[in-house]
Parts: sequence; structure tokens; C-alpha cells
Amino acid sequence: MKYLFIHQNFPGQYLHLVRHLVQAGGHEIVFISEDNANLIPGVRRVIYRMPRHATEQTHPGAREFDLGLVRADAVAKAASTLRDLGFEPDIIIGHHGWGELLNIQDVFPGVPVLGYFEFYYHDEPGFDVGFDPEFPMQSAMMPLVRAKNAINLQALTSPGYGQTPTEFQKSAYPDWAREKITVLREGVDLELCRPDATAHRRKFSIKDVHVSPKEKLITYVSRDLEPYRGFHVFMRALPRILREQPDARVIMVGGDGVSYGARLPSGSWRERMLEELAGELDLSRIHFVGKVSYDDFLRLLQRSDTHVYLTYPFVASWSLREAMAAGCAIVGSATAPVEEFIEDGVTGRLVPFTEPDRIAEGVLELLNDTRTAKKMRQEARAEAERTLCMKAYLARYEDLISELITGHKAAPVLQESVAEADVPRSGTVPKRGKAKGASKTNKPDAVKADPVTPAKKPRQPVARKTAPVRAAAKQVASASSKTVRTPKSAAQAAPRVAKGAEVRSASVKRAAGRRKKADLASS
Repeated sequence: MKYLFIHQNFPGQYLHLVRHLVQAGGHEIVFISEDNANLIPGVRRVIYRMPRHATEQTHPGAREFDLGLVRADAVAKAASTLRDLGFEPDIIIGHHGWGELLNIQDVFPGVPVLGYFEFYYHDEPGFDVGFDPEFPMQSAMMPLVRAKNAINLQALTSPGYGQTPTEFQKSAYPDWAREKITVLREGVDLELCRPDATAHRRKFSIKDVHVSPKEKLITYVSRDLEPYRGFHVFMRALPRILREQPDARVIMVGGDGVSYGARLPSGSWRERMLEELAGELDLSRIHFVGKVSYDDFLRLLQRSDTHVYLTYPFVASWSLREAMAAGCAIVGSATAPVEEFIEDGVTGRLVPFTEPDRIAEGVLELLNDTRTAKKMRQEARAEAERTLCMKAYLARYEDLISELITGHKAAPVLQESVAEADVPRSGTVPKRGKAKGASKTNKPDAVKADPVTPAKKPRQPVARKTAPVRAAAKQVASASSKTVRTPKSAAQAAPRVAKGAEVRSASVKRAAGRRKKADLASS
């Protein structure tokens, strides 16, 4: 099989799938992305460069879409270079969020595209916008929220198929679009991420923080410490927790940036909350450790007495899945993304997101009711084994890919639709193939270092169009990992993309010729 992956931050959501395909062997895997230091042996990378960023003259609501179109052009040029080297994938898999897939159908018109649909934005209740009463959304901002779906809508009306990790995320999309989207629940490595019954019996250390076996440990993890992940309300719950639980320590993992929502005019949310709660917190028992390695992250979960996970009605983090697999006693927010994973009183304790006192009560309950906490730990792990197994997830992924390729080949009109854009047909529109059901990336938590080997210095051979196609094809098919750089000049590759409708495979040309002869005969 020949796979083409597309994601601006290699390897993104596709880390586990790509590794699995490499280990299985027999596949040719190419990945188009922006440059970074990550490297997966057995995967060839094609690097694209953003020629520009959003300009001040662009309307604020159109800037994201503008950049999406710029990315789409850059990716199409990179893909055209691959095509000219003789590479044609059996399937294209990528993330729709940044617009990178919008033009890919013009480069490979006969290839099925499986796109990752992460979130559809809303300005009505039930989702992230306007959820937190502390940060009401101004009416003037609502058009900008709706405009964020420009790429989504383009992707939904383009040829191809979709997948998303949770039922909540699928429910965010319009009714008419859901038939196109398959829920494919993301998995966790249950062998790597598992409970450690001995973790509480020994001294625990992370960076310069040390926790004795006699102390209770409360953990909180987020890519960044910010309101979208409930950092502000958790901080407000800490005075009561620390007052009523004198043997407790709190370790918080996460950066001082903002991954979601608006940025502060100055400073970080950590600084703001420490200022707000000055004099109410025992800072000797609260530890901000920043971003940590994945190994330290797992050890932290295994040692945790109570793990707190809070979120707006938005995309759930990978850390929630990993906390379940590690057998944490979880206090989570009673919001839709968390409710899809945690059953209150069974696999964890759910509390109102906006009520610090209720959050404190949930934490104190699980710290002191060890029997209930133990039962919830066991149930959380059991639920992870039932629904979050990495092996089962990868098997479902491969089944979905196989179904899409088989169904796509069985519908030749799909393969010819782009190439025949210049051939009028009596008012009919070819029907698109449908993806069969399968069954939660969401964005990975950047607080954990991706277990990807960093490249010492990526190689940068430039593809030469003057080389014979046969020799160039050998370059693409070589087994070693390579990085192919696309030309800096847009003029060098743009003409090939602009003629996308004229790029036809031999089989498509033959089919068009047969139809033309049939039309002449019938006339």
C-alpha cells in the first residue's frame, strides 16, 4: 500500500498509525508537513514552506481561511512534486483543520481522501463559545466565530470521507454533514500506560519536587494552564482542599501559554490566579513543573491519588484517556466531552465546571474515601481496556481505510469526476461514495514530549524535474527515510497545480475516449 499523510506538525495525530504501518512492513509511506526535527525511520517526508502569513489588510474573520488557502496551495505544490517523481498513493490521510487538504483532489483526482474533522464552531449554547459566564462573548465577535468554519465547510463539500474521535465532536457538525463522518475512537497503549500498584509505596520525584509515600498527591495536566481546561476554577478550589487536607501536595503540568481562546494582554493565567489568590494558598505545597517528558508524565499519573481533568465543551485531551488507562481516581467536569468517557460514581466523579467548592468536594471525597477511590480506579482501567485499546483502534483504522479504498475503486465515476470537469454532462452530478461505519486526537497534549526520535539534521535534496521519471521514481521508492524540499518560488510549481483538471491517469483517458466514441455513435 502507498500512503500519503498530510499534517503541518509531523506526525500529529498519526504517530501511532504511522509507526504501526512501518512496523507491519510492505508499505510505502510519505508525509507532507512543515519542517520540524521529528523523524520516524521508514517514513519519507516532503517539506512545504508557508510563503507568507496573514496580513493586516485581511478581514479578521477571513484570516484563518486565507492562511488555509495558502497552505492548500503549498501542499498541492509539494504533492505535485511527488506525482512528477512517479508517486501516486492508494489513499491520502490528513487533518482538515489548517486547510491543507483543500486542493489535494486536483493533484490526485482518483485517490480517496480520509480527512480528520476535529471541531465545528458554534455561537449558540452547548459548546465552548459563551460556556464560561466569567468570559461572556461580545456580540461583535460572533461573526468571527462563524467564519472559523470556512475551512470546515469547504472540506465537507469536497470529495472524500471523514473521521473524528468522539460522538461529541461528530455531534458538533451539521446534520447534513454527519453521514460523511465516521467516529473512530482513539486508543491508548495499554501496556505502556498502566497502573503501578507500587508507586504509592516509594518516594516520588519529578524535577525538584519530592512527594513522600505518606503524602496525598493531587495532579492536574494541560497543554497550557488556561481557562479552556479549567485552570482558573481549579486554582480557586485549592484553598479549601489544602486547608482541609494538610497532608496533600498539588503538582500541575503545563505551559504558561494559551492554546485555546484569547490571550491575556500581558502575563500568564498562572500569574493572574496567583495574584488573585494571594494569601489564600500554601505555596509550599503547590508545584508548577511546566512541561515534562512522557515518562515523567506517566509516572505522575501512576502516583496520583486524585487526578483533576476539567474542560469546556470542546475537544477532549489525550491526557484524559491516559489517566483512565493508568487507573487514576478522576475528578472531571460534568461537560459533554468528559461525560463521553467518565460515568459519574463509576469510573470517576463528575462535578460542575464553574463551581470551585464542588470541585474541592470531589477531590476531598476521593482522597479520603479510599474504598470508593480504589473501585473507581479499577473501573476506569477496565473502561480503558474495553474502549481505548490501541491495538483495537489501529485495527479499526485499517479496516476503515480498506473499506474506503475498496468502495472508491468500485465507483469509477469518483475517479473521473475531477479529470472530467471540462466535459459537460446533461445536468447530472455524480454521487459520492459513502464511508461505512467504524468506531474517539484530538489534539495531543504538548505538555508531554512526543516519543519521536529527533532528527540530527534533516537532509534537504531538491527534486530535479529534469531527471528522467524512471530514475526519480527510484528515489521516491527507496527504503531509507528522506526529506524532499519543495521549491521556494511559487512560480516553479504553480502551473502544474493550476492544470489539475488536465492531470489524468491513462485509465481515465481511455475511459473518456470510450465515452466520446459512444456519444458520437449515438448521435
